[in-house]
Amino acid sequence: MQSYDIIKPGLDYIEQNLKADITAEELACMAGYSVWHYHRLFAQTIGMPIAAYIGKQRLDKALSEIAGGRRAIDAAMDYGFDTYAGFYKAFVRVYGGSPKKYLQKMEVVMATEKKLQKILVNWDMPSDLPIMDIYIMDGAKISGDVWSVGRDYILKTGERESFLKNIMISKALAEQGFAASVPVLTKSGGEYAENLTGKKIYVLTKGIKGGSLPKQDRFGENRRDFGVKYGKSIARLHNALAAVQKNVKVHEQNLYSHVTEWALPEVRKQNDKHNIGLPDGFFTDYIEKSGVLFEKMPKQLIHRDPNPSNILFDGNEVSGFINFDISQRNVRLWDPCYCATGILSEWRGVNELFPKSSPNIYEKWPDILEGVLQGYNSVNPLTAEEKQAVYYVTCSIQMIFVAYCEPKPELKALAETNREMLKFIVENKARIKWGD
Repeated sequence: MQSYDIIKPGLDYIEQNLKADITAEELACMAGYSVWHYHRLFAQTIGMPIAAYIGKQRLDKALSEIAGGRRAIDAAMDYGFDTYAGFYKAFVRVYGGSPKKYLQKMEVVMATEKKLQKILVNWDMPSDLPIMDIYIMDGAKISGDVWSVGRDYILKTGERESFLKNIMISKALAEQGFAASVPVLTKSGGEYAENLTGKKIYVLTKGIKGGSLPKQDRFGENRRDFGVKYGKSIARLHNALAAVQKNVKVHEQNLYSHVTEWALPEVRKQNDKHNIGLPDGFFTDYIEKSGVLFEKMPKQLIHRDPNPSNILFDGNEVSGFINFDISQRNVRLWDPCYCATGILSEWRGVNELFPKSSPNIYEKWPDILEGVLQGYNSVNPLTAEEKQAVYYVTCSIQMIFVAYCEPKPELKALAETNREMLKFIVENKARIKWGD
């Protein structure tokens, strides 16, 4: 039975009982699963936790009735809010603006939906399928260029060259056995449709089954085993990318130059400004050692952003990858190291899941890195230079993030997280390695 089929009765129950108290326990009981397992299955399938989904549905229903002319306080109280102020605060927290502004935006959304319906006539599919924005695990919207169409389809729009590259990569992934976003052919047999101006193209794909691995699994008792699965899947991904890289035009990154000419000088400044505590020897060691290693390391087309949200699991196995928009030619070691640091960057959220062991979250991470590298090496053996460069590539990733986030006020918290991560990695150089 598919994940959606398991939780579908629960979704129907929520829809029919939004004015009543609904608990995760009763939903899990209806499905015949433990509460913990149902929570996990629900979040993987819908993209947000049960409570967040129920809250959002109540907000939507209340707003719909308000838009239809009902008194705001009456609609709010019917859907479980004690006061309109409580409804208002909850709405702003979820949608980032007032109900009035949201209704104004919805007028724009409705106009957009009409345009998309005109685009969808290029495919042989029902005309009444709902078109909706897509949300990720924390409830944030992915972008304004991706929509779900019904239960089974994803519609994307973008620049022609970028999308043709993504189509080629998707086909290569499918040949490697991954679930991939292969285009659904149009009525005329094409892989995409154009808008009226011809500046953008639209691609319709089947949705990829699966979701990002829950944080409690990434840092749980089986963290090393999951690390191995991440690593193996990235190696298989690289095999797929290597098969098409001659036909894909991408940016080629000189990692050593990129870091030493931009990121490293910025980190030096922040080291003094924020008292990070990095010794001068760190910068000297990086400059002297990494360049020689990077020159000799294998380079190819890589994903560039294989963070946990972009690697999908179906059950306990990797089912596919998404978001190849910033793929580039670079040292191949970047991807497995980036995957591991992407997991480490979520340590603040993990503390909420493991409150009793939160001081040890950082200490768990070398196990994950070890697993990722072991898994990758079992499919694509690492060279001697790559084994020696694990620490330096990891530091490169962190310095780039520290430099990138610092000048952006909206990324202040992320900048702080990455500074802490860099300090931890530098202080644990002896543990940030693999093999001989």
